[in-house]
Amino acid sequence: MIPYATVEEASVALGRNLTRLETLWFDYSATKSDYYLYCHNILFLFVVFSLVPLPLVFVELARSASGWFNRYKIQPKVNYSFSDMFKCYKDVMSMFILVVGPLQLVSYPSIQMIEVRSGLPLPTVPEMLAQLGVYFLIEDYTNYWVHRFFHSKWGYEKIHHVHHEYTAPIGYAAPYAHWAEVLLLGIPTFLGPAIAPGHMITFWLWIALRQIEAIETHSGYDFPWSPTKYIPFYGGAEYHDYHHYVGGQSQSNFASVFTYCDYIYGTDKGYRFQKKLLEQIKESSKKSNKHNRGIKSD
Repeated sequence: MIPYATVEEASVALGRNLTRLETLWFDYSATKSDYYLYCHNILFLFVVFSLVPLPLVFVELARSASGWFNRYKIQPKVNYSFSDMFKCYKDVMSMFILVVGPLQLVSYPSIQMIEVRSGLPLPTVPEMLAQLGVYFLIEDYTNYWVHRFFHSKWGYEKIHHVHHEYTAPIGYAAPYAHWAEVLLLGIPTFLGPAIAPGHMITFWLWIALRQIEAIETHSGYDFPWSPTKYIPFYGGAEYHDYHHYVGGQSQSNFASVFTYCDYIYGTDKGYRFQKKLLEQIKESSKKSNKHNRGIKSD
């Protein structure tokens, strides 16, 4: 809770006038407890889980009906009906109500412990970007090892097989998992803010962006216009789709966001071999078509 009664008092304490955003934040949060602000995560996650994958539903339905977007579908032989996708959404919402929501309600002491702040001043844009970058790197590295554990015999059979029910992933399947997996993967997500604690707004943004990234990675579509293609070492949908396609036996492409861990530890060899093989087949097909056209013209 902000320890100032008025905007003027806050300005005196900061030694400057509040920015417009800081004034808005003061007006909204001054009378609200930090616990209440932290619980906004429940609403943000609900909105992200419900609305972000929705455009992909329309893309999938349009593709199934008319062939539109076929060129972007990574596994074009797989078609999902509206009822298939709605069932996935209902399962995710059940997990949200039974596990994710309650976890948010009881985990506030950890936020107090690491001292995520909610007061003034607000963080600058460079500060937020730097912290978010750290959060993504820490989450990616620790998630890599948790994911590898899930692909051990015990981890897969007892926990991770639920997530792999979708061998051709869809947006709504990003958070579709066993309850134990949801809890364990909360650790890598929390480690970044624990190591480099920031403002509550940065924390909100981190949770939302991480889920949006997971939805894009599980979209099942490789769109050339995606802005994430400009991020160095970013995996993306096509990279992670291979992991789902191979399934339970997969020992490749464990990375959640970036590809450097898979490269360093050699767990992308199967993916790189398949990609090279497909490129050779395409090249051979092009040469064959050229040769055939040349024969016909003669």
